[in-house]
Amino acid sequence: MSEPIRMKNNGQISIMLNVNKREKIKVQNKAISSKPLSHEHAVLNEIENEMNTLVGMDQIKKMMKEVYAWIYINKKREEAGLKAGQQVLHMMFKGNPGTGKTTVARLIGKLFQKMDVLPKGHLIEAERADLVGEYIGHTAQKTRDLIKKATGGILFVDEAYSLGRGGEKDFGKEAIDTLVKHMEDKQNEFILILAGYSREMDYFLSLNPGLQSRFPLVFHFPDYTVNELMEIGKRMLDDKEYTISKDAETKLKDHLLYVRGIKGDSFSNGRYVRNVLEKAIRSQAMRLLNEHHLERTVLSSLIGDDFIFPETT
Repeated sequence: MSEPIRMKNNGQISIMLNVNKREKIKVQNKAISSKPLSHEHAVLNEIENEMNTLVGMDQIKKMMKEVYAWIYINKKREEAGLKAGQQVLHMMFKGNPGTGKTTVARLIGKLFQKMDVLPKGHLIEAERADLVGEYIGHTAQKTRDLIKKATGGILFVDEAYSLGRGGEKDFGKEAIDTLVKHMEDKQNEFILILAGYSREMDYFLSLNPGLQSRFPLVFHFPDYTVNELMEIGKRMLDDKEYTISKDAETKLKDHLLYVRGIKGDSFSNGRYVRNVLEKAIRSQAMRLLNEHHLERTVLSSLIGDDFIFPETT
């Protein structure tokens, strides 16, 4: 009998319904609606509304809905007395810095908590230094402690590929082994998300071929376009009650076109925009320090002279 759930080559989920005849199963006499009431999907609507506040990420938004559908339909199959595929929900996030990986991880935690997949849905962020110790046995203990903190929620390991560096004597491998063991032993108690640059993560997986199959859900986070970065910047300024003049907008856009091209994979996307805007706000404060007539429009406006960009090579 074929498995009810299969993975596509791109890491997305395909739900395959088994059309073979089944032995009739006695089910309690309760109706399973083929068209669930809209309130049943209130959780999805809430998460989608939050996702829609994020710029871009069309494929990520689609993937989130597929994960919701997978969990929801599996529950309906169980209610109908049908076999449901074992749900392994550990994930891999591939993408450059500042592309929204941590934000999406938090939303997944919220989604899973509301769907009763995770009791807490909280997010514990970690990197190599939080996992790797200085002597034999220290790494395993540090990793176990983090998993304990993440129980009921998500353990998010950023720059996970760094655990594979350092050679045979490095304790990073001990951290990987400990994570894998607890993924199996406590499969339904927490969810592990490994995140990092696409190229480095692919190389990391090539060194640890047994890992890839343990992460059936792979999210790809593309870099933002310059127009998307400008939209992100405008939303950040709106939240802080600032406006940007036309000359400042042109200056910022030209700079983003330039710096995005020369930095390549090291460009930090939304994070870079946030840092530039925060620096511009500080520059505006210095410019206005000795002004005597600080009207509301003056206090809220950023002009071209406020944008001083760091030197790039």
